[in-house]
Amino acid sequence: MDGSFLIGSRALTTDETFRAIDPSTDEALDTDFAVSTTDHVAEACKLAADAFDSYRETDPEDRATFLETIAAEIEGTDGLVERAVAESGLPEARLTGERGRTCGQLRLFAKLLRQGRWANVVVDNAMPDRQPMPRADLRQRRIAIGPVAVFGASNFPLAFSVAGGDTASALAAGCPVVCKGHPAHPGTSVLVGRAIQSAVKKCGLHEGVFSLVQGTSNDLGAALVKDPRIKAVGFTGSRGGGLALVEIAQKRPEPIPVYAEMSSINPVILFPEALKARGKDLGKAYVGSLTLGSGQFCTNPGVVVALDGPDLDAFADTAAKALEEAQPQVMLTGGIHKNYDQGVQKLSGQSDVKTLARGAEGTGCNRGRAALFETTGEAFIRNPELAHEVFGAASIIVRCTDFDQVAQVLEGMEGQLTATLQIDEGDHETAKKLVPILERKAGRILANAWPTGVEVSYAMVHGGPFPATSDPRTTSVGTAAIERFLRPVCYQDLPDALLPKAVKHDNPLHLPRIVDGESE
Repeated sequence: MDGSFLIGSRALTTDETFRAIDPSTDEALDTDFAVSTTDHVAEACKLAADAFDSYRETDPEDRATFLETIAAEIEGTDGLVERAVAESGLPEARLTGERGRTCGQLRLFAKLLRQGRWANVVVDNAMPDRQPMPRADLRQRRIAIGPVAVFGASNFPLAFSVAGGDTASALAAGCPVVCKGHPAHPGTSVLVGRAIQSAVKKCGLHEGVFSLVQGTSNDLGAALVKDPRIKAVGFTGSRGGGLALVEIAQKRPEPIPVYAEMSSINPVILFPEALKARGKDLGKAYVGSLTLGSGQFCTNPGVVVALDGPDLDAFADTAAKALEEAQPQVMLTGGIHKNYDQGVQKLSGQSDVKTLARGAEGTGCNRGRAALFETTGEAFIRNPELAHEVFGAASIIVRCTDFDQVAQVLEGMEGQLTATLQIDEGDHETAKKLVPILERKAGRILANAWPTGVEVSYAMVHGGPFPATSDPRTTSVGTAAIERFLRPVCYQDLPDALLPKAVKHDNPLHLPRIVDGESE
């Protein structure tokens, strides 16, 4: 591995460099990585703009083949998982699975392209004899929005980074991508970037379809979002980082959408019958979800809401004992570990909060010690700080007096990625009253599961009202993610010779269509 970044087909270096840090030791890893300049950002954006018109009109089959080629190149990249382990502190098994998910996403979008529904082709045939006025021939399709800036995520070095869901869905839509690699894992970013670069060449595409810039400065990301050739942004990270990008994007002469996935505490509601029947089992499963990956999931169960009483006591006691045995795991970076400790200290210092348990003491750098707290429904409603996200394995149990107070607790929460119901059949009538609240608050509602698994599928929604995301109409996981990077265009009375393939009269791409209001 060398420390170059990728501008189109070229690998470039500069005199200014940085190194990745192994979070398990706080020691710098080998390889000096070159820092991209704002001039390099501009060059990458120009190449992306140059590539746009030809790439967006590639046949769906050609784009599908391209995505599958990227997946094959990633799978054939030696040392990728090992490097990701060294740069993130995540275990090898987790990252092996994440590589599989990354390639699975690419292949799912390839399948979507071949199915054709994404193009949303609608034809209203001309009605020249219609009274009192004739109707023109109208044809609609969706086209790519333009070059997209993608920011790599710290907690998913593969699945939400250089070739992750934002890149896969943008490329599927026909949008060139300029990616800013996350500074915590530059080696992983370069290895994946080279896989995409190789796929671009093998598929005979314009070199500007993909570029990768690297560096530790926020100014680099700001320059990328400010560039007038960028037409949308994909981001997964902190609320502060996401909002900073939204502000930059909205202050441009041409504002653009920022699809930022940011902050969520993912409430879990324990219903009485479920708590009575299996409270202890729920307590163990809850801690397993909470401490998975040191709690560094955007879908981590950060708050549990339930009616006060003996059954909740049994749940809390079991959860506390399980959490006390939880071994501290390496967190992604020293900065994330520091912020986690500060968040835990802030919660424990609240007058209305009781510390139920802390995880086992650990040795070594950046180990996140799990934390479990409890409070009352009244205190949670009164103090908004208790609902702030602590990124890591920390959660709070909220003891409510009745279901009216449960509803008040939920109504007072910000937007969430998920909301979970732990219910038995006897709880259904009570749960029905809360579902409308949860629909307004969350993008995904689960029953009798835990939120820390996100299936990549056609129906999945990984989004939600602010601050879970900056745009609640969209998802960053699943095939619907492609819709973020498409816009509709209508063609009125254009001669067939001027129509794009997707809406030509003889339908040469064999896309599914709605013709005169009927499926064809």
